[in-house]
Amino acid sequence: MDKKGTKTIAVNKKARHDYFVEDAFEAGIELYGTEVKSLRQGQVNLKDAWCDIENGELFIKQMHISPYEKGNIFNRDPLRVRRLLMHRREILSLFGKMKQQGYTLIPLSLYFRNSKVKLELGLCKGKKLYDKRSDMAERDAKRDIDRAMKQKNF
Repeated sequence: MDKKGTKTIAVNKKARHDYFVEDAFEAGIELYGTEVKSLRQGQVNLKDAWCDIENGELFIKQMHISPYEKGNIFNRDPLRVRRLLMHRREILSLFGKMKQQGYTLIPLSLYFRNSKVKLELGLCKGKKLYDKRSDMAERDAKRDIDRAMKQKNF
């Protein structure tokens, strides 16, 4: 997300740990005013969120946007189901992949692009415990190599 005009709000780090991300998509999200103000303050949690397709429409569930402190009666339920905005043919192709190949849709990150809130969705397949362990071992080995190289340069 190093493009001009984008500002990252939240990243779902747990998603890359728990799933193999096969493909990524961008979707708009239907929000109310106080929710956007809350997002500008960074009060969002994507950790347990997931996406579902119902009646040809894409929805995100369990995404927690904290109520805006000055929003009083205009605040919405923090865990309400929100509709995602994508083209119908994209939604239908995702639906086909989810049903046939056992994929799931997981939100990877939430960001502003030119004052519009966008959500990066990942078409993911679950990792087994041994996959998670091997990823952690690779990451630790890479970190050790980088440390050794840095010390050698001094």
